[in-house]
Amino acid sequence: MPSLDVLVFRFLLVIIVGGLIGAEREYRSKSAGFRTMILICLGSFLFTSFSIHITGGTNDRIASNIVTGIGFLGAGVIFKSDNRINGITTAASIWATAALGMGIADGQYTIVLIATGIVLASLFLFTKLETWIDHINQTHNYKIVSLYKPDLLEQYEQMFRQHKLNYKRLKQSKNGEYISGSWVVNGVEKNHNSFIEKILHDSSVKEFEF
Repeated sequence: MPSLDVLVFRFLLVIIVGGLIGAEREYRSKSAGFRTMILICLGSFLFTSFSIHITGGTNDRIASNIVTGIGFLGAGVIFKSDNRINGITTAASIWATAALGMGIADGQYTIVLIATGIVLASLFLFTKLETWIDHINQTHNYKIVSLYKPDLLEQYEQMFRQHKLNYKRLKQSKNGEYISGSWVVNGVEKNHNSFIEKILHDSSVKEFEF
């Protein structure tokens, strides 16, 4: 067993590493926040420490079971909302935090500190880059319902092209005097906004989901 001083240092490192990552998730109001990340880091640390103490060395079976268990925990924070999948970054953060806890238990302090820096940089510094990418390539699901007239859906698709939006028609249907179409559309944010503004001011459109 490590000395008391080493154990205290490792427990403090668990709190710092898990707390820093958890604080960022808490700041962004994510499902796994400050306390959760500390507990994940602590749990992985304890399982790995017990494994080393019981077997006299690193037990690959326990380590692989930690990875599997963390995978199930991470999957629980992923959910689909509208046309986007949310929670993947939080799930990846959980996975990385568990790995850092295992590294602390094995005394790999240099790797843990460098990896923690990379994780925090990814969460804090790369957010602006991700936002910029989202601005230049957004995906929307559009549904338009209007009074029927021939080639109406093709006219909307012509509008997509005029606004430099890439589209794929998903569904079309006619109900009485109304016709509806659904598309998945990709393009720059300002082009989406321009298209939406035009449809919102079209008096012939009876229903518009965007």
